Amino acid sequence: MTRRTLNLDERLHRYLQEMSLREPQVLARLRQETARLDDPDMQIGPEQGQFMHLLVQLTGARRLIEIGTFTGYSSTWMALAMPEGGRIVTCDVSEDYTRIARRYWAEAGVTNKIDLRLAPALQTLDGLIAEGGRERYDFAFIDADKENYDGYYERCLTLIRPGGLVAVDNVLWGGSVVDPDRHEESVEAIRAFNAKLRDDERITLSMLPIGDGLTLARKR
Repeated sequence: MTRRTLNLDERLHRYLQEMSLREPQVLARLRQETARLDDPDMQIGPEQGQFMHLLVQLTGARRLIEIGTFTGYSSTWMALAMPEGGRIVTCDVSEDYTRIARRYWAEAGVTNKIDLRLAPALQTLDGLIAEGGRERYDFAFIDADKENYDGYYERCLTLIRPGGLVAVDNVLWGGSVVDPDRHEESVEAIRAFNAKLRDDERITLSMLPIGDGLTLARKR
């Protein structure tokens, strides 16, 4: 028994993946291709992708929002968990990265579940609200520029139904949130965001030490 989360060294992390990871080959290939890009760390890890897959199944989510598509790894994991007729609105501004995503969505057979919006995410979310999307979505995943996390969160909370789930990535930001010498805009934004959610009575909250920190916020 232990009262603290274990630190995962390379050997223990490898064991965790060997004992639990069921990553489809298409996703393994996508992860390998992304690793050759200039910014591979923008992609979540495979165990987190599988956890997102499980969350979608557990919540029975059919209408999803994703903020930050990148090369499509997380959206593919989630789309594979959704029933036919499910739909993910995924937001990004990069033609280059999402061109990779389109290839792998097609290979995974989930293109019909993906609604890619190439525009600033705040603009897309405001559009969904204006179109009557309030409380019509089941699940949202936020994994984009940290300075806009608060704006993304507030709009997702408007779009998610009561009982729906908002998942937010990078809430530990490489440990920088507890480094008193770090004051970059992104670090300060994450600190402020985490403090806000801690006190937000509109949600039920859990911050998990998976990947770079994942917060789950269930709308009450």
